[in-house]
Amino acid sequence: RPPDELVAGRGTYEAGLAVGLTSTEAAYLVLEPTAREALTPGLDQTRTVGLVTLPGAFIGVLLGGGTPLEAGSAQVLVLIGLLAGQALTCAVLLRLVASGRVVRRDLATMFPR
Repeated sequence: RPPDELVAGRGTYEAGLAVGLTSTEAAYLVLEPTAREALTPGLDQTRTVGLVTLPGAFIGVLLGGGTPLEAGSAQVLVLIGLLAGQALTCAVLLRLVASGRVVRRDLATMFPR
């Protein structure tokens, strides 16, 4: 959770401020590793698609009369869409938290922006 990461990385945040970074840049420095960790579950799920269960889009196209190639293409399109949505959401939230537009109330005094 990004706000918890800011509390844990307060020393890094203050060090960034001490060397001349803006508040947003210092917060981004602390939050950047969290963003990578946030995308890990989606990437792991994508890696194992088709090994344990047959994905819904794949089966739907096959039952609808499509070829296996069309079914595979549909499934890849769905997976890319899901990953793109996760990455975009993560990037936007990271920027909002780093800029101070999304802050928990208990942290507002600790990290003024």
